[in-house]
Amino acid sequence: MHGETLLVEAFRILPAQASALRRLGIVTVKNLLYHFPTRYGDTAEIANVKDLKKGETAVIFGIVSGLKTSKAFRKRIPMAEGFVDDGTSKIKIIWFHQAYLAKMIPEGSKVRVEGKVSERKGVLYFSNPKIEVIPDLFSKTKTEEHSPYPVYPETRGVSSNWIYHKVKDIFSSKVLDELIDPIPENILKNYHLPRLGTALIYIHTPKKMEHAEAARKRFAFEEIFFIQLERQRLRAEFKERNAFAIDKTVSDADKFIERFPFKATEAQKKSISHILNDFSRPHPMARLLEGDVGSGKTAVAATAVYVVTTSRPKGQDFGTLQSAYMAPTEILAQQHFESFIKYFSHLPINIALITGSGCKKFPSKLNPSGATDISRSQLLKWVASGEIAVLIGTHALIQKSVKFKHLALVIVDEQHRFGTAQRQKLAGKGDITPHLLSMTATPIPRTLALTLYGDLDLSLIDEMPAGRKKIITEIVLPTKRKDAYEKIREELKAGRQLYVICPRIDEPDPTKELAVQAKSVKEEAKRLKKEIFPEYEIGILHSKMPARQSGGGKPSKEKVMKDFADGKIDILVATSVVEVGVNVENASLIIIEGAERFGLAQLHQLRGRVIRSNHQAYCFVFTESQGEKTKDRLHALVTAKNGFELAEFDLKQRGAGELVGGKQWGISDLGMEAIKNIKMVEAARLEATRIVGEDPELKKFPLLKERLESVEKKIHFE
Repeated sequence: MHGETLLVEAFRILPAQASALRRLGIVTVKNLLYHFPTRYGDTAEIANVKDLKKGETAVIFGIVSGLKTSKAFRKRIPMAEGFVDDGTSKIKIIWFHQAYLAKMIPEGSKVRVEGKVSERKGVLYFSNPKIEVIPDLFSKTKTEEHSPYPVYPETRGVSSNWIYHKVKDIFSSKVLDELIDPIPENILKNYHLPRLGTALIYIHTPKKMEHAEAARKRFAFEEIFFIQLERQRLRAEFKERNAFAIDKTVSDADKFIERFPFKATEAQKKSISHILNDFSRPHPMARLLEGDVGSGKTAVAATAVYVVTTSRPKGQDFGTLQSAYMAPTEILAQQHFESFIKYFSHLPINIALITGSGCKKFPSKLNPSGATDISRSQLLKWVASGEIAVLIGTHALIQKSVKFKHLALVIVDEQHRFGTAQRQKLAGKGDITPHLLSMTATPIPRTLALTLYGDLDLSLIDEMPAGRKKIITEIVLPTKRKDAYEKIREELKAGRQLYVICPRIDEPDPTKELAVQAKSVKEEAKRLKKEIFPEYEIGILHSKMPARQSGGGKPSKEKVMKDFADGKIDILVATSVVEVGVNVENASLIIIEGAERFGLAQLHQLRGRVIRSNHQAYCFVFTESQGEKTKDRLHALVTAKNGFELAEFDLKQRGAGELVGGKQWGISDLGMEAIKNIKMVEAARLEATRIVGEDPELKKFPLLKERLESVEKKIHFE
């Protein structure tokens, strides 16, 4: 047996177990060794049967007897029943609808039983407990008696106990002797981390909790270290490429900034300065611009585009360098297209839009003051010839058919929605690598940004434009709804508009026990029209609606958003699809229903929809939950100065997986825990940077290179 041995070859495994293991992503011996416990129980916490009380959840160990199948007296439900004796007393165990269990557990087996203690006619019993045959827990030595036992992520067909015993079998097969630690010895010593073999024993079979913690620290460091190593290699590779060196000064950019309808903030000016500095170098910029909704990231991006479009290709006194701007949705791409027309209408440059729905160009002979539809083939010709200076679009931008003549700048909006591969694909268009500016309004804690965006330099816009009033946020409990609606009515009378955000599109199916009970867009829109705001025009918007109008007559997202922007709709009831959406300056009110169902970062972004003008904005956070944890979270939404503060709060309270979707980043729960530790993240980054700086190809570190290549195949970091 070795690390790459298939489990079905190493052990006798039933087809149902093999299927369950695949669901957990476990195929090889090594996969099982890296399937870590989520927590540990303590055998000292095991209860004695004689001490059990009604209503408590308990774990007991004992010998099972008298197992038989029967039917419940009244409803004739098939069931299994028996007894467990732990030496202190005997207790009955009953399973309803699971009669087969009586045939699966041999009489006299040593078992672990976990479940809720029930009572009937004064007699205690376990109802539907979890039961596992435990062959060795009764043969423990005295020194092992209180050692923690691992509890693993499990699935139907594979129990935590089954995993534990198979891992112990692997340990006894000498597989650990063959595993080579990919982390260099000096790094392990510097940070007091156990070697691979020791760490695997510590994490699966710890004698004490300190062992488990040391192992978890080591594997958390390992995961972050390899992400950092991959990012630093990307960064080093990017720095080796050639880019258009654009030599423009701050005073050149100021000519453009002076045209803004608002005064640029110091944070915006600082970010523009960073970009100009990057542009002046012969290798490509790789920068992440992070800032709250409404902080003015688009204006910074437009300034970068201005600098590029007013520069000539090297050695030419004609033509212009090109920019590409990729947005995550058609609605947003269209909005940026319109914004850029306003920014650049005074300049003799061509701006175009490409999405799955069609193409547009500005200016045009047919419509000198606006855009006009053009064919895709015509647009592609103009992009390839260099006539289009700025191309804005969705994923359509990264198709092979889109070829540029002098692409010098790529801007990716809402960075976290695009994977590294997509970024690289767009940045790889043309012989000369374009400068890359990624942008996000998603508040990301510093540790997470350092980890996930290790290949990018970071610029923060941490202040709002002058004149913007802070949103007044109110937490509204059910008893205060009426008062909130009255305040909203006053604002609607003054001509403002309202968003209402609901967690669901349709009403939950009442026949489904586990259906999420939450407000739906369709029913809430009807209720508001009938009971609360009958005099106002109400529209709905959700992800199942078509993006653009077709012959079917169903309203499209585009049509609804346009009607809302034009003031034809007073109240827009929507799902969180508007989180990244159109600017509607007159919409200064937002209600968020079922706020406890959203992460703080998402609530903050939704709230940002109404900070698009100098009107006083209001956010009403409606919640049914009155638990302490929910109260603390929602209170943070009221008191936090900006999204970054909220992101840090969410990370501490709920974990990074909740904040930005751990699965989306390809980081394990263990890695996400590590991200709470700034010292660990910085240590991993420091070591990865040092190694790549000394040896970008990792020729002196063949084990690191091999491991990195295997990690790159498996993990999509975003």
